[in-house]
Amino acid sequence: MEVADARERLRRVRAAVHAAVVGRDAVLDEILVGLVADGHLLIEDKPGLGKTLIARSFAAALGLSFRRVQFTADLLPHDITGGEQLDPTRGGLSFRPGPIFTHVLLADEINRAPPKVQSALLEAMQEYQVTGEEGTRALERPFLVLATQNPLELEGTYPLPEAQVDRFLMRLSVGYPTPEEEREILKRRRERGQDLVEVPNVLDLDAFRAVQTAAEGIEVDPAIEAYVVELVGATRADPRAEVGASPRGSLALLKLARAWALLEGRSFVVPDDVKRSAVPGLAHRILIKPEPWIRGVRGEAVVSAALLRVPVPKVDAGSAAAAPERE
Repeated sequence: MEVADARERLRRVRAAVHAAVVGRDAVLDEILVGLVADGHLLIEDKPGLGKTLIARSFAAALGLSFRRVQFTADLLPHDITGGEQLDPTRGGLSFRPGPIFTHVLLADEINRAPPKVQSALLEAMQEYQVTGEEGTRALERPFLVLATQNPLELEGTYPLPEAQVDRFLMRLSVGYPTPEEEREILKRRRERGQDLVEVPNVLDLDAFRAVQTAAEGIEVDPAIEAYVVELVGATRADPRAEVGASPRGSLALLKLARAWALLEGRSFVVPDDVKRSAVPGLAHRILIKPEPWIRGVRGEAVVSAALLRVPVPKVDAGSAAAAPERE
């Protein structure tokens, strides 16, 4: 698929989602980029801000299957992955697939379930497979987890394991709508006459896979790759960080930068594609030391400092030659 064709298809997807979701242009673009980059997304925000609607709308517009799991304290791992159950017709045990066997899985309020349940997603999110008593079953690609997380200060939440957080390509926040957007939400609901919002299918499974393949074909200058490595290395060198971003963070920046370039209709990555991906792609991978944490320092501050400190390469579009230049 050509870059121009892929960009037009993504614009149509964004327009279809906007039929259901009012405003939130920035976060919708970030979610679209994350899905094109074949990554899992963690959306951390308060209840009632439309996170479920956004996930369901993207799945419908992209022509992908969708399942939702409400994470609660009494949820068990096999409630997600499925398991062996008695089959009366066969007189024996047979595997019954759980909701994880889908293209888009909404893990709603994922941090309300204990770590044992959260860990049920670890293998699926990394190896794209589920292992049970009768062996290993592959998940159909794409397999994308959109997880929502309540702020940790809310009652009844469990922090996600670091290994699981690192498997998310980005951590995002939806935020409250503006007063104008909220009035438009009320207007649309009144005119619609029902809560349900219909989102048309813009793509199908094969078309979405073709868009993802187009993103993999976006050119990346060696200087851009070096810039990514320096940014990630700067998060490890920050004295406020107990643990900096892992090499998985470098891979995440590369994938996100390519997806941003595709959305912009370019066949090559520019430094701005990396810079706009840095905070959502790296901040959640950084563990802050106790004293800075108490003072309010978070991963976003470490990434922002790295962006200011690392020289931005000057890249001539279409040329392999590039030299670092401080802004």
